[in-house]
Amino acid sequence: MSSPTGKPTPLYHLYRGVTAAIAPIAWASVARKLRKAGVSTERQQERLGAASLPRPPGQLVWFHGASVGESLSVLTLITRMGERLPGTEFLITSGTPTSAELIAKRLPPRTRHQFAPLDVHGPVGRFYNHWRPEAGIFVESEIWPQMLVKGRERGTRLALLNARLSDKSVEGWKKRPKTARFLLDQFRLMLTQNDKTAQNLLDMGADPARVKPGTNLKATSAPLPVDELALARIRGEIGDRPLWIASSTHAGEEETVLAAHKELLKSDPDLLLLLIPRHPDRGEEVKRLVGQAGLTCAQRSTGQALAPDTQVYLADTLGETGTWYALCPLVFMGGSLLKIGGHNPFEPAQAGAAVITGPGYYNFRETFDPLIAQGGAVEVTDAASLAEAVSHWLTNSPALKAACAAARTCVQDQANALDDVVETLIKALELE
Repeated sequence: MSSPTGKPTPLYHLYRGVTAAIAPIAWASVARKLRKAGVSTERQQERLGAASLPRPPGQLVWFHGASVGESLSVLTLITRMGERLPGTEFLITSGTPTSAELIAKRLPPRTRHQFAPLDVHGPVGRFYNHWRPEAGIFVESEIWPQMLVKGRERGTRLALLNARLSDKSVEGWKKRPKTARFLLDQFRLMLTQNDKTAQNLLDMGADPARVKPGTNLKATSAPLPVDELALARIRGEIGDRPLWIASSTHAGEEETVLAAHKELLKSDPDLLLLLIPRHPDRGEEVKRLVGQAGLTCAQRSTGQALAPDTQVYLADTLGETGTWYALCPLVFMGGSLLKIGGHNPFEPAQAGAAVITGPGYYNFRETFDPLIAQGGAVEVTDAASLAEAVSHWLTNSPALKAACAAARTCVQDQANALDDVVETLIKALELE
C-alpha cells in the first residue's frame, strides 16, 4: 500500500503552536479531573507521555478510544485478534477515568491500559519513544493531528476503525480540504461503520483505495458483565412485580420517562421502573425529579432497598448495567428523545431484551435501522407513545418474545462480520 505523500499544512503548524502554548493550562485541567477521580500521581503522568508500565517485547498493536463506549467496543476485537496473532501484545489508551476503570475489569489477554498522551509535541514524543507500536488503530472519530503525524513519521502503521463523523465535523473539515487530506493521508486504512461515513471521508479528501465500509464494532462487543450475587438479591426484592427499564437517560429525558411510568401505573399499580441515568453523578438530581413527579424512589447508590411500594428504582451506579439488563427483556434506550444521538442498542439486545428508542438516534442509525426493520426495536416520540409501547410488550408475551428473538438475530448478523474486520486490519497493517 502506498505511503502518505502530503506535506504538513500551515493550519497543522498553527495547531502545533497553539497546543504548545496552551499545554500548561490543558495539563492543569486534566490533572485536576484525574485527581478528583482518585487517579494516582504516577498514572496522571501518562497524560504527559510518561508510561507507568514497561513495553513488552515483540510486536505491539495499539488501540486508542476516547471514552467508555469507544474503548469497550474494541475489547472483543482485541481478544479475537489476539487469538489470530498469538505472539502479539496489545496496548489500549483512553482519556477518561471512567473508561480506565471499566477497561481494567475486562482487559483481554496480553493487553494493558494507559491514559492517552495530550496531543502536544512533548507528551506524544515520549509516548512513542517508550511504546514504539508497530500499528496504531484509532477508534471512531479520534483524529488527533500530532498523534497521527508523529506515529506515521516513526513507522507506526495507522488505521481509523469504526469511523463515525458528525455532519458538523464533516462540514468543518470540508472548509479545510488540504489539512483534512493531509491528516487522513496518515491512515493506511479507514474502516467505516456505514456507507455514509465512507462517502463523508471521500468528500473530505481521503484516498478511495484506503476507505472501506465495515461494521459497527459495538455490535460485536462481548455482553456486559453480570454480578450474579447482586442479580439474585435484586430479583428477590422485586419478586413477581412487572418491570421495565429506562437506560442511559439524559437531562431533559427523565421527565418524559416518569410521565410515561405514571400513565402505566394507572392500569398496573404494581409496575416498577428501573431508571439508569447515563451519568451516575446525576443521581441526586434525578431523585428530585422522581419526587417532583409524585413517585416513590429507592436509590441504589445510597444502599436503599426496594420496598413493596417503591415505584422507581434509581440505579445511579457505575458498571452494573449488565446486571440490570439481565433482569428484564424490555429496555428503553435514552439519549434519543432529544437531539443527543442515541446509545448502543446492542448491549440490551445481547442480554435478550427488546428495545424502545426515541427518534434522535442518529449516531447509531446503522445499528437501529436494521433492528427496527427486523422487529427487535420500536420508535416512540413522547410520553404517551412510550407508555403505549411498554404496555404493549408487557401485556402481550408472544409479541415481546418475538421482538427479543428478532433483536438477538440482528446482533448475531452484525457480530458475524468481526472476523472480516480482523483479517482486513491484519492485511492492511502488515501484522502477519
